[in-house]
Amino acid sequence: VLASLPLQMMLYFNVYYFPVWCLAEGMMLQLKYHLLPQHYQFLLAAAFLILSLAEGCRLYLGYVGNLQEK
Repeated sequence: VLASLPLQMMLYFNVYYFPVWCLAEGMMLQLKYHLLPQHYQFLLAAAFLILSLAEGCRLYLGYVGNLQEK
């Protein structure tokens, strides 16, 4: 059983586009943060943090799983 080349290519490009997405999302968050009510500020910051951590874990596990054929 070989590693999936299309999956590896998607993971490779996603690793390079993820910091761009993170930077753009962080800039948009900074621009509109003070305009939102406090509970929305908390929810938006929490969602950004959770999505960033989940994406990082997903990319790492995808690389490890695909390259080790798990």
